Amino acid sequence: MNSESPIFHIAPTPALPTRQCRFYARMMGYTLSYGNYILALIVWWKSDWFIAIGVLLLSFIVFGIIRSKLRNDSIPPVQRETPYTDYAIATWYLSRTTCFTLPKE
Repeated sequence: MNSESPIFHIAPTPALPTRQCRFYARMMGYTLSYGNYILALIVWWKSDWFIAIGVLLLSFIVFGIIRSKLRNDSIPPVQRETPYTDYAIATWYLSRTTCFTLPKE
């Protein structure tokens, strides 16, 4: 009878190999973090503040869905409950899809 619990191993966030991949990850992280505010400011500048508030609230939902989709597609299933920043989510995603530093699961 083994009463010891198994050791939980968390893989570190992968390091991207090239400067271009790191730039893409930085831009994707900034877009996920501040994209909804930028979108609302653009709508406010072009239209009305009332419509901009609606766009801001809607963009919180849309960017949250995009963030969770990227997270579920790239982070290993064992680690999905671990909190990650938007830059870390972008790094995981780009390392699996564009920069190919991690094998597909």
